[in-house]
Amino acid sequence: MSSKNKNVDVVNDINVTPLVDVMLVMLIIFMVITPMLTKGQSVDKVKTINPVAMQDADKEDAILVSVVKSGEVYLGTTKTPADQLPQKVKDLLTNRLDKTVYINADMRALYGKVADVVDNLRAAGVDNVGLLAEQDPAAAAKRKAELEGK
Repeated sequence: MSSKNKNVDVVNDINVTPLVDVMLVMLIIFMVITPMLTKGQSVDKVKTINPVAMQDADKEDAILVSVVKSGEVYLGTTKTPADQLPQKVKDLLTNRLDKTVYINADMRALYGKVADVVDNLRAAGVDNVGLLAEQDPAAAAKRKAELEGK
């Protein structure tokens, strides 16, 4: 019995192959899932000095209408013609306490397209419209310096 134990070689190295396999699978999963986590269309938001924070726009059940640079309108991630927007928004707003709709417009989108979206939302009975914007740190710093200089 002792002769069997003498012939067994003990390997002191770590086998990294299973670790690499697991890491590659996790990487693939994250690469597939990450684009699904974005809400609405990706746009370059208008940059302002004093934007109002709207945390409710990040909620999972928030109604988000996006206007991209080309003027196309998206309800969530679905491209929606402007004339169909009132009915679809009405359907989404039924039985909801918060009847706010958030508009995520590209800064280069035509003003007329954004105004058309607001008009269609008003036709759907939306009373609260939130316009999403980002803070412009350079302009905010300049404004702060102007106020301190006066």
